[in-house]
Amino acid sequence: MTDTVTIYHNPRCSKSRQTLELLEGEGVIPLVVKYLETPPDAATLNSLLDMLGLEPRELMRKGEAEYADLNLANPALSREQLLVAMLAHPRLIERPIVVKDGKAVIGRPPTKVLDLL
Repeated sequence: MTDTVTIYHNPRCSKSRQTLELLEGEGVIPLVVKYLETPPDAATLNSLLDMLGLEPRELMRKGEAEYADLNLANPALSREQLLVAMLAHPRLIERPIVVKDGKAVIGRPPTKVLDLL
């Protein structure tokens, strides 16, 4: 186990910025992954889903244009098809995700990350 804290961060998102500020206010200097610039690979995305206890659709931002454009609400889509969409369109991934010691939370609200610390 490690004490490293990682945040999957979008600097343009207010909740993501608030979560980063909260971590720093707690004395945590996280590894910041700007996931829109450096999207996770399939193994990392699967690992995040496992740590969060979520299925792909549960981690998707359903308000994004890509969600409707790609018909991702279609219940016939497989887990693999949903993962491929998330990997190709990282804006679909809910944010921020904070990881520590093999556990993860979504920082909505930002105070949820305090459970990891």
